[in-house]
Amino acid sequence: MTGMPVVALSTLIRADAGLVQIQNVGDAIRLAVAVVACAVLAALVNLLGRLGHARDDLVAALRAAVQLTAIGFLIVWVMQSWWATAGFVALMVVVASVTAGRRIAPQGRWWYAGLPVFLGAVPVGVGLVASGVVPLAPISVVPILGILIGNAMTATTLAGRRARDALTQRRGEFEAGLSIGLMRADAALLVARDEAALALLPGLDQTRTVGLVTLPGAFVGTLLGGATPLQASAVQLLVLVGLLLVQSVATVLTLQLVVRDRLV
Repeated sequence: MTGMPVVALSTLIRADAGLVQIQNVGDAIRLAVAVVACAVLAALVNLLGRLGHARDDLVAALRAAVQLTAIGFLIVWVMQSWWATAGFVALMVVVASVTAGRRIAPQGRWWYAGLPVFLGAVPVGVGLVASGVVPLAPISVVPILGILIGNAMTATTLAGRRARDALTQRRGEFEAGLSIGLMRADAALLVARDEAALALLPGLDQTRTVGLVTLPGAFVGTLLGGATPLQASAVQLLVLVGLLLVQSVATVLTLQLVVRDRLV
């Protein structure tokens, strides 16, 4: 199992293998057209539905294109040094924390979002490496931590937004809790806990339906890398269960920060 992440990565980046075929200029042009078409159509649907994020769709697509292109050139260098790997992981944590914090409390103490992002993702990643399940190699550590940090960011954002909205919309229930002698944090928890817990549903649904509704990237990538179906299933199971832990920790910490008036 130790060699699988290396094999999977090398297979996915080959020009003649993987999920997308890019063998010549024509293939590259078709890929670019498909990307632009999807981004423009997403923005158009958003605009027609009056969802308010049509421009965000286009900006997000453009940023993704630029960032992925840059990372494509940098990743080889990152993989060659533990110092570069550590720096790249730190960058991921910072960007994830800022993104989540700005979503939850754009005018407030958004930097507190770094706690659930970091404590949700990094200890789990370190534990997986320490257990020997994930090989102690940059080419294995970086993708795993990237997945964990990204999901910690999502859980933090959803839990924080839900908790804050609940405290605003159900202000009467919160004040009723205070009126019967509850501490401020306890009264806030009664109102916000169930709403914040909704941040766990996407991860739970993904885990429940994996293999039936979705075939996640870790599973497909390992298969394309030459692993057996059993090995690919084991890798994907590891990722999904790890994500359940990451999201649970991030959600609990975010909820506590919100009800204690830190992440506001």
